[in-house]
Amino acid sequence: MPKTAAGIKVGGALTLEKLVREAFDKGFSDVHLGVGEVPRFRNRGEIDMTDYPVTDEATFYSWLSEILKPDQIQEFKQSLDYDGAAHFDFTRVRINIFDTLRGPALVMRLIPVKIMTIDQLGLPPVLRDVCHYHKGLVLVTGPTGSGKSTSLAAMIDYINSEMSRNIITIEDPVEFVHTSRRSLIKQREVGIHTQEFKNALRASLREDPDVILVGEIRDRETVDIALKAAQTGHLVFGTLHTNSAVKTIERVLGMYEPEQQAPVRISIAESLVAVVAQGLCRTTDGKRAAFHEILINTDAIKDYMQRGQLDEIEALLPKCTFDGMCTMNQSLYSLYEAGRITEETALEMSPRQNEMAQMLRGRV
Repeated sequence: MPKTAAGIKVGGALTLEKLVREAFDKGFSDVHLGVGEVPRFRNRGEIDMTDYPVTDEATFYSWLSEILKPDQIQEFKQSLDYDGAAHFDFTRVRINIFDTLRGPALVMRLIPVKIMTIDQLGLPPVLRDVCHYHKGLVLVTGPTGSGKSTSLAAMIDYINSEMSRNIITIEDPVEFVHTSRRSLIKQREVGIHTQEFKNALRASLREDPDVILVGEIRDRETVDIALKAAQTGHLVFGTLHTNSAVKTIERVLGMYEPEQQAPVRISIAESLVAVVAQGLCRTTDGKRAAFHEILINTDAIKDYMQRGQLDEIEALLPKCTFDGMCTMNQSLYSLYEAGRITEETALEMSPRQNEMAQMLRGRV
């Protein structure tokens, strides 16, 4: 009979719900399951082993049947990949199923049912100011698992609570579920409510939106429509997998042929509101905190962008703290000064370690 992580026997088979409940109760972020493997949890960045038995194929497919319909399981067996979301009473999960050398595997990211506010997450106050813009493009960037979705959910929640807007979100999958409050909010999932991001984004312009959230900006066509929406009086939020503000602009430009880049760069300069690049680091109390690089599109930044002088933007960022801007090193140093992270963590997470070392020694 299966055991729990504490080694206690449980009545009947170990269910997927019990595993997710254990992860939820312990504050873990992900559940990793696979045929031929022992279940594991992601515990604040580290992978923790459990005492559960090795998963066999019958158990794995019984777990899938808790969260998927028979036709969805069949879809996975045919395509060998499946992306989606599922809902338990206590949490939502984002799911990815894939095939491996040992057999099928499943990763579930736990998404809190309760959306945390900008204050609760300790996000920079300038993000609240960004929400008050009536039009423009806001890009929230960072690697997978850096908390982009959580920060965006907090910003959308702030607009929903404080302003009277029509908000449309296009996500793959829908993670945080919002309820209309002062704002009217409609959430669409790619693959269920629409076939593609770009189709839903193009259609959203005819749905009288004030705010549009595009879960991920993946291709040139999505950029084109997002820029058009930002220029025609809508506030557009989008995400990219880039590590810094300047790299984000370079990535967007890189989606275009060289001869198209100059007019696109001018479009970005005209419509950009802010780029928020984010990472997560382990804190001294065993939790995690976000650190940021924030670029606000001031007149000086806009001027450099129009001229294509992106290196100048990078040099200007650390000097513009009064506009709400900051570099990752400044953000990490603030966490270190507040005693929330160690010197080692600040250095490890820093994109510019030599500069960080000098800041820690008081030379910068």
